[in-house]
Amino acid sequence: MRPLVVAADPRGFQAGNGAYIRPDLALADCPGEGDPWPDLFVAPGTDLAGRDPQEVEWLRRCHAAGTTIAASCSGALLLAESGLLDCCAATIHWAYCTAMQRSDPRVEVQGSRVLVAAGEGQRINTAGGGTSWQDMALFLVALHFGQEEAMHLARIYLMDWHPHGQLPFAALAGSRQDSDRQVALAQDWLAENYQTPHAVADMVAASGLPDRSYKHRFRQATGMTPIDYVHTLRLEEAKQALETGTDPVEAVAAEVGYEDASFVRRRFRRKVGLSPSEYRRRFATIRRALGEAEAGRTAA
Repeated sequence: MRPLVVAADPRGFQAGNGAYIRPDLALADCPGEGDPWPDLFVAPGTDLAGRDPQEVEWLRRCHAAGTTIAASCSGALLLAESGLLDCCAATIHWAYCTAMQRSDPRVEVQGSRVLVAAGEGQRINTAGGGTSWQDMALFLVALHFGQEEAMHLARIYLMDWHPHGQLPFAALAGSRQDSDRQVALAQDWLAENYQTPHAVADMVAASGLPDRSYKHRFRQATGMTPIDYVHTLRLEEAKQALETGTDPVEAVAAEVGYEDASFVRRRFRRKVGLSPSEYRRRFATIRRALGEAEAGRTAA
């Protein structure tokens, strides 16, 4: 394979990180006369959705010609716009899941997964956020060159698989809404009072609206029921406590508003994909290492 950077406009552009990218070819020149269509096309994270139909049409033609299509992070939005994900399973960075589902309900968004291979012959591949592109790279190498070559690359570049998916990394993102002022005010109140025993009932009472009506408005604005929103806030606080402290799970549960630690353990595993103890071992170590590195830099 010969890697090429292609774009609708071949003159080049400055990426969001300041790097200047000059494409090797314009889409109109790929493939060239007598050349085959690409074996593999990878769409990086992008905000091009809806901007240039030329990319969308070229992508459709690639797929029709047998090209394997892959996208990491928000690049999956381009695949969705092209229609290639219609009635297919796909993943994307966890913060974009709701936006993707709303923009194209035909896509089966599996936001908890790091990697999804779909379509005939697994020719449509999507990866979640951040370093999940590494999982996708290893999968594509294994698909085209064999598992041993993929393992060889993993050892050389110290690449690790994400067996627990994206859930351990997900946070409460994209749920703050200002379209409904009463809902936004409720979110502000819940941010300070999520640990109270009757958080939802108190929030509904404060709104002065009928229970069913308010809960319907809350779900419309946030995509979550009020009780799910409270649980999510509590789990986010529990994550922080587990990362930064040494209190036992029972104490953490009580701190965020739960009397039953076993309930917290069950819900934590279901929503995060790890037990509280597993989460602490994984992320407290990272936080501690970063803190030591920062302390060393400051001392120097």
